Amino acid sequence: MDAFSGYIAVDELYDGPFCVLSLVDNRSFNRLAYRVLEADPTHDDIRAFLAEFRARLDARGLVVWGITTDGSNLYPVPLAETFPGVPHQVCRFHVLKEITKAVLHAVAKARKELKARIPKQPRGRPGKGKARAAAARRSKRLGQRVADLFEHRHLFVSRDRTATERATLKRVTRGLPHLRTLREIMDEVYRLFDRRRRADTALARLAKLRGRVRRFKRVGRALQKLFSPSLEKALTFLDDKLLPSTSNAVERSNRRYRKAQRSVYSVRTAEHIRQRIALDIQREQQAADRLRTTAVLHHARGGSG
Repeated sequence: MDAFSGYIAVDELYDGPFCVLSLVDNRSFNRLAYRVLEADPTHDDIRAFLAEFRARLDARGLVVWGITTDGSNLYPVPLAETFPGVPHQVCRFHVLKEITKAVLHAVAKARKELKARIPKQPRGRPGKGKARAAAARRSKRLGQRVADLFEHRHLFVSRDRTATERATLKRVTRGLPHLRTLREIMDEVYRLFDRRRRADTALARLAKLRGRVRRFKRVGRALQKLFSPSLEKALTFLDDKLLPSTSNAVERSNRRYRKAQRSVYSVRTAEHIRQRIALDIQREQQAADRLRTTAVLHHARGGSG
């Protein structure tokens, strides 16, 4: 708590019948509080967990400047009650993940439609006749387009592309204007998160983007995630340069916990989980001393050599 930044990230982790609530400093990556539940969390559980942490902050005269969570419905109401007026940032990574998943689903649907248009050919070599030869060429051409869309599907959601990749995308979307529109909309989505603009400007651009999506019904069905309130909350960080846009700090602690659980299969009771997390917190507190010791050893070995 001595080096508390004022920015926190909250998340839950499920381990069999247990649920671990974690609260992490979102700038120093130190775990500040945790609670092990023996059932799925409710709003009351989150409210009690946050209230206990708020009491610890008040006792030390500390305040929270920003909170980051994923898009779960568990947090908005308890956070608004426990930390009224504090900006609530929804993890940008989780929001973009849902949008890119929808875009890739639309690309897969386009591949399926193209594949259905491939004329069925009898087994063996194409028979004689212009009609059968043309059908064979059409089948080969459509099959290659389906394969190209699958091979280069990442170009529809990648943030940056080279000139060669742009040319490739233009080639594989020839005759598929709705897929080009999807790529253009994806570019606009990435521009929303540009740190150089304010949240109000980004929200205005988002309103225009939503209007554009509504005009393209075929695209609109694939991008319903753009109308989620989570996307608006994911832009909160634009008004605070110190507010992290993701919940990577708490996600990293959850990944470290899962790694420990894979190596110690017997740790499955609530008490053992608490002990395991307590050991992890102690390890975090000693990290600075370990780094200094390692640096001194490397310096001594370099001097002796």
